[in-house]
Amino acid sequence: MSVNVFAGRVFGKITDENGNSLAYASLLIKGTSKGTTANNEGAYFLQLSKGEYTIVCQYIGFARMEKTIVVSEADLQLNFVLSAQQTTMKEVIVKSGGEDPAYEIIRNAIKKKPTYRDPLDSFTCEAYIKTLIKTRKLPKRFMGQKIEDKDKKESGLDSAGKGILFLSESITKIAYKKPDQTKLEVVSGRESGSNGFGFNFPSFINFYKENVNVLTAQFSPRGYVSPIADAAMNYYRFKYLGTFYEDGLAINKIEVIPRRKFEPLFSGTINITEGDWRIYSLDLQLTKTAQLEILDTLNIKQIHVPVGNDIWRTKDQVVYFTFNQLGVDAVGTFLNVYNKYELTPQFTKKYFNKVLVKYDTAVNKKTKAYWDSIRPVQLEPEEAKDYATKDSIYQLKKDSAFSKTYIDSMRKAQGTIKVGKILWTGYTRSNYHPKKPVSFTWEPLLKNLQYNTAEGLVINVAGTIQQRVLATRQQIAFTPHIRYGLSNSHLNAWATLAFNGRSVQTDEEASNSRNSFLIEGGKRVSQFNNSNPISPLLNSVYTLFGRENYMKTYENNFASFTFKKRFDNDIRLNASLLYEDRIPLANTTDYSFSKNNKVFTPNYPFEKLNAPFIPHQAVIATMQLQYQPGQRYMQFPKNRIPLGSKYPTFALEYQKGINGLLGSDADFDKWKFSFWDDMNFKLKGKLSYRISMGGFLNNKQVFIQDYQHFNGNQLLLASEYLNSFQLAPYYANSTTASFYATANIEHHFNGLFTNKIPLFRRLNWNLVAGANAFYVNSSNNYVEVFGGIENILKVFRVDVVSSYLNGKNGQVGIRIGLGGLLGSAIRFN
Repeated sequence: MSVNVFAGRVFGKITDENGNSLAYASLLIKGTSKGTTANNEGAYFLQLSKGEYTIVCQYIGFARMEKTIVVSEADLQLNFVLSAQQTTMKEVIVKSGGEDPAYEIIRNAIKKKPTYRDPLDSFTCEAYIKTLIKTRKLPKRFMGQKIEDKDKKESGLDSAGKGILFLSESITKIAYKKPDQTKLEVVSGRESGSNGFGFNFPSFINFYKENVNVLTAQFSPRGYVSPIADAAMNYYRFKYLGTFYEDGLAINKIEVIPRRKFEPLFSGTINITEGDWRIYSLDLQLTKTAQLEILDTLNIKQIHVPVGNDIWRTKDQVVYFTFNQLGVDAVGTFLNVYNKYELTPQFTKKYFNKVLVKYDTAVNKKTKAYWDSIRPVQLEPEEAKDYATKDSIYQLKKDSAFSKTYIDSMRKAQGTIKVGKILWTGYTRSNYHPKKPVSFTWEPLLKNLQYNTAEGLVINVAGTIQQRVLATRQQIAFTPHIRYGLSNSHLNAWATLAFNGRSVQTDEEASNSRNSFLIEGGKRVSQFNNSNPISPLLNSVYTLFGRENYMKTYENNFASFTFKKRFDNDIRLNASLLYEDRIPLANTTDYSFSKNNKVFTPNYPFEKLNAPFIPHQAVIATMQLQYQPGQRYMQFPKNRIPLGSKYPTFALEYQKGINGLLGSDADFDKWKFSFWDDMNFKLKGKLSYRISMGGFLNNKQVFIQDYQHFNGNQLLLASEYLNSFQLAPYYANSTTASFYATANIEHHFNGLFTNKIPLFRRLNWNLVAGANAFYVNSSNNYVEVFGGIENILKVFRVDVVSSYLNGKNGQVGIRIGLGGLLGSAIRFN
């Protein structure tokens, strides 16, 4: 078909024969890798220079259409009405018990897969990324907090909570060179209602890989089995739906059907070309029965096009999702449009370096006119309205941010300080200074109450005064502490002064360097193990209800200086000098709610000491170096942050007790070397480990506080995984030996095995198993093995642990902790 009209801007709409819009239909200028994508309403536009073009329109499930146009200076409206795809069935003879022809097609695709996985030695392209998240309904309360109408309005939602919650666009240049060098340059990004950069990372969903990552590994650590994986026949059934013809190609339409529910498998259709057996397009879904976490459904559509001689790449990719949890009903779209493929790029010698993602210095400073000229996908009316409304509100707030009226209103909005805030919730007050804001944070009194046998009921009072320098992102904070024990009538007071800063550069090599200083001094109460393995709150519960005083403490007058630096190569240096005048702290009360007659143990590590330690002084210097080789970075205009590495993290620590300095009685030298990592084996789960070794080079005078302690746990709640021993005693195995070694290892099966158990697979509960051990010598060693269930309510984990202490059977116990999709990300300070 030829349409001889003249246009500078080609625009139109894509519909089916019934007039229904075809959302995100793909348009390509034939013979090139350039094109565009329609929006959700099927509308599109193309800005073309003068000349003749053939426009190809495609939509999965519909017959491809071509139209030839001649472009001049006038606008041209060019609509496409696509017909449903007509397939023909191959003439095959299927014998009784014979095989569907789809299986042979898939086998051929599997054989050709290595050729198509990484067909280019190098390439560059440009990705337009649009992210849209819309709410269809919000509850009146979320996680116990009321959702106010004014909050909905400020977010652009109506009174029912319906509207656009998040909208962003970005242009990212992608560069690749074999075997594994990649670089993303974010040219421009915008986020509705803010000066943020938007969502800038293309979601490379490569179905030529055995294991397919979708969006983020956090949601799907096992990944999903590709329909053309080597072992696809073991996971999927396939059904031949027919063959259709486009541009001289025969394309086989195959239905993809999971063999079993609750496996990480796709369902839907995949279209495979006849003869060369490559992916032409696909429309695949994931649901809860595919172990999809958090989201309810996820749909992926891809269209692949030729970009060079026998080279095909993804042109359009649309990922739709639905979410309906806790009363929040939301839908979203991640749209990637790939353009401007260059198959023989010339890279400078140092183009590929440790910076994986680099943001342009003007990434979020582009004008509306720029976006209107560069955007390959036309905005929908509600999107244009969202930008206009939220951006104007943001600009208004920005313009008035430092005005007296705005500052006065923000101060007023902080409300009055009520008794409930002092006792239970705490509060923060700020002066909202435009350049150097000062804030005060009050720690709630009741939440910081604790009880122990040495001090009785303990009242802790603390507040932090902090000043930030907005231009340099530096901050200084002063925190005074007051602690009073009602039983022993001891008042302890100390203070901390902290300074945090970062190196900020405006040249091409933005800095990753950060420095911090911490000065502390006064009189305090400390645990004998400075890793603080026992929570004061949990110790209070066990003391009051079970007559168990596991936490052992002492008083000390102290002064310390700590310096921390992170270098641009991500080597981290921690150095500290500590002075302590150590004083024993004896039990002064045996009060407990419990009616049993159990006698409280002394307030010192009685397993190692027969009596309280002798008061003494100690000056201790500590230095630690930490490094993870192969670190990659994300570089923002004025700073950069580490993204991780495929290699473990290594740490070396040296500690010295300096005899004679400031009256110090300590005299020892202690070292420790550690390394740790997470290893994702996809379908087989994730292995996490931490290995340490160390010892005393010199132990002439080592006090109990400076022993090598192994972080035990005698409470029901789990202690820190990979850095403790869940059933070990707290101090019984503490040592001053010349050598020791520890190992913590656990495997998260992430659905392997449990997806065969009906209840577990519906609840997405996963198995976890492992072992922890330390070894000093034949009479001082410990091993524990455990197995458990995690991802309970996405947060909790329960383990059964069996231990062996000093070569003898120890005990069997249960530990409850945090683990799973959300729980593993929660950290307590």
